[in-house]
Amino acid sequence: MTTETILTNARLVLPEEVLDGTLVLRGGQIAEVQPGRSRLAAALDLDGDHVIPGVVDVHTDNLERQVQPRSLARWPSRSAFLSHDAQTAAAGVTTVLDALCLGDLGFDAERTETFLNAVKDLDALEQTGLLKSEHFLHLRCELPAPDLLPLLETVADHPAVRMVSLMDHTPGVGQYVDIERYRQMRLRGGKSIAEIDRRIGELVTQRERLRGPQRRALLERLAYRHLPLASHDDWQEAEIAENAADGILISEFPVSMMAAQAARRHGMSIIAGAPNIVRGGSHSGNVAASDLLDRSLVDVFASDYVPPAMIEAVWQASARIGLPRAVATITDAPARMLAMTDRGRLERGLRADLVRIRPLGALPAIRAVWRGGERVA
Repeated sequence: MTTETILTNARLVLPEEVLDGTLVLRGGQIAEVQPGRSRLAAALDLDGDHVIPGVVDVHTDNLERQVQPRSLARWPSRSAFLSHDAQTAAAGVTTVLDALCLGDLGFDAERTETFLNAVKDLDALEQTGLLKSEHFLHLRCELPAPDLLPLLETVADHPAVRMVSLMDHTPGVGQYVDIERYRQMRLRGGKSIAEIDRRIGELVTQRERLRGPQRRALLERLAYRHLPLASHDDWQEAEIAENAADGILISEFPVSMMAAQAARRHGMSIIAGAPNIVRGGSHSGNVAASDLLDRSLVDVFASDYVPPAMIEAVWQASARIGLPRAVATITDAPARMLAMTDRGRLERGLRADLVRIRPLGALPAIRAVWRGGERVA
């Protein structure tokens, strides 16, 4: 006997409108989308709360923050993964791409351990049925890092890999084009000026030697998988053009309005950070996502480092672009970006991944989350 769940008296956020209606869930899918209320006794009255599709997060670093909650305190990896999973589900994220760094530029060696452990933990935990969200992998590949290609080889064929981004965090380019700002960041991390300046010189030389060859090797190694490829922290039109010519058609977190406009001219989709919207600007001094949104230069929001920011950003963005379009930036648009055709909209035949939300003024409060028709939060 197939279990049926009826959710009624809800404000259903559909692709083109917000409908006061009813959802019927059956066999893990949305069986019916109906206007009006159900009169069946078994129907669950949602008291006029909003229902949106489950959130699809293409990039979150949240696992890193569970693994290392303080700079000198490392947490057991499997426990950290379960905490991360619980937090994503509670934030309404039913599909999550765990963004893991491949390659160390000399300041973040612990990220390699996080990457290796996370892949093992995901393989083990997905067999248990305990995960609340559905997890995949987003490989963040540090192009000038000497250990990039050996690390890539350990996971290049893994079926959970669904997206790859090409990064370059060398001081003087991209996110760190302002070298003095970079120095101050590293000083706060406890490094001396002499050590920082020595390392900056080494990294600039290393980039000249490794970036080009390793970029080509990475693209060749992954070509057969036809994965969505993103460039990270775009800043120069020449590099954006190079990426577009090589089939890298996603610009993730462009650092300036000029870079975002150049990415759009080259036919790229654009990912912006949801925390940038919630905080009212970039934490690192880059372009404000609200300014990108006003110029139709945002296709997808990603949580980056705060999973609850996804739905909060949508509620703020809805004042600019309307709720259906805003919701699509964290549901339908990222699902399409990942070629996941079975989710992302409140539509008959799609997965019953759902989030129940009650607005508290401008703040959306999450009251329930379903994945595949099963309540998970």
